[in-house]
Amino acid sequence: MPLIQVTMIQGRTPEQKNAFFEQVTAVAAETLGVKPEQVRVVINEVPAEHWCIGGLSKAVIDARNAAKG
Repeated sequence: MPLIQVTMIQGRTPEQKNAFFEQVTAVAAETLGVKPEQVRVVINEVPAEHWCIGGLSKAVIDARNAAKG
């Protein structure tokens, strides 16, 4: 039973996450030769304030980009 864990920044819609679940499950089942019912997918969502890129949080980067216009 494969377990696929994904960490991403919060903000995706339930529809986006459901589409992601479907696609990842399909690829994993085909690639690993298992039934879709055997595949588990977990999304761990992280607030933008807790996601760092190059020493700055994603929230700060987004705020700076918004200020630039």
